[in-house]
Amino acid sequence: MKPTAWLINSSRGPIVDEDALIGILRNKHIAGAAIDVFGVEPLPPSHPFRSLDNVLATPHIGYVSERLYKAFYEDTVSNIRKWLDTHR
Repeated sequence: MKPTAWLINSSRGPIVDEDALIGILRNKHIAGAAIDVFGVEPLPPSHPFRSLDNVLATPHIGYVSERLYKAFYEDTVSNIRKWLDTHR
């Protein structure tokens, strides 16, 4: 990867060799990493991803948007109402 590149992983934690990535990030061989999934979740408090200044780490919620939450929860409430209506 070029030194200006960012590695983005929102797929599966184990597809990235975290130890190798930490070394690459510490040595600034790439610009940074945006990571939403990890080999171990939740990410331990002492994990280097938490202290590297070129890492954006999110807690497995990178897919979330206000619109997605609204659709999900409206559907959930609707399904609960339908279930209640049929089980009263």
